[in-house]
Amino acid sequence: MKKIDLSKWSRKEHYNFFKQLDIPYFNITTDIDITKFYSFIKQNDYSFFKTLLYFVMKTANENDNFKLRISNEEIIKHNKISPSFTYLMDEETFNFCYAEYDNNFDNFIKNVEKSIKNSTGNLIDSDKEARDDLIYITSIPWVSFKSISHPINLNPIDSVPRIAWGKYFKENELLKLPFSVQVHHALMDGLHVGKYINKLQDKLYNPEKVVL
Repeated sequence: MKKIDLSKWSRKEHYNFFKQLDIPYFNITTDIDITKFYSFIKQNDYSFFKTLLYFVMKTANENDNFKLRISNEEIIKHNKISPSFTYLMDEETFNFCYAEYDNNFDNFIKNVEKSIKNSTGNLIDSDKEARDDLIYITSIPWVSFKSISHPINLNPIDSVPRIAWGKYFKENELLKLPFSVQVHHALMDGLHVGKYINKLQDKLYNPEKVVL
């Protein structure tokens, strides 16, 4: 982790402008093509959720803006960010699980499986809640949404990105997935989210190069 020198940061004016807004967040929702990705995971008997989670987090760790956070009026950049994801439990409730990111696919999947297995059923983990080196992940496989919003704290400032995906659907011969990214505008713009989504899409077009 390192502190960003605001006086020398190219986004200084943008940071100061957006940070003082009442709701300084924006959300981009699009449909991503998972045709080749879906075929790949079926051929290799991989979990859809766990594999996509790896692709999402690998892409986020390759994007410096997704590692930025606002902390105590300072801007910091984490060396690595990990997923906090929702996991469906009994009686139609869910829990938050946390898995340490690992650039190695097999190691990451093991971390995710361990996190699910060791889930206590307690919604809030105070130790994990204090962390901001995370991406909050939500999967909504029951509906193909066109937009989505997330609950968020305004005080203290919550600058953790939110990523969500929904139920995949067929469009002509392609398999599409609703995909949403919500971020703090003081830390990044549509350009950065666009680059993230395009980079993720490139990985989904060539899944074997990412995993194998």
